[in-house]
Amino acid sequence: QVQLVESGGGLVQAGESLRLSCAASGRTFSNYVMGWHRQAPGKEREFVAAISGRGYSTYYADSVKVRFTISRDNAKNTVYLQMNSLKPEDTAVYYCATAPHLPRYSGTYDWAPDYWGQGTQVTVSS
Repeated sequence: QVQLVESGGGLVQAGESLRLSCAASGRTFSNYVMGWHRQAPGKEREFVAAISGRGYSTYYADSVKVRFTISRDNAKNTVYLQMNSLKPEDTAVYYCATAPHLPRYSGTYDWAPDYWGQGTQVTVSS
């Protein structure tokens, strides 16, 4: 049984930073793509970032490129999302996810994970 447990969310002011963590169990971690989606109130869930199994390739939504960095530690079965220069529009529930395939690009990234975490709230005040 695959389990994903997020941590690190919270309330920060605009311009500050947060680091989200996601601990995974139940499958061979390094064989799978890991990533993050987010969902703001009243909006659809959207892709944020993903990283390949060995960490050689990363993918970002245009809205977070340069400000966010995704990384993984396969020895710890953990994926991270470092979020810098946070903006009020980054306020959302952030979901960790995993999939056997990479995101596909067709103007924006499309990625359909097969397992999700429970989510962690990130709130950025102005």
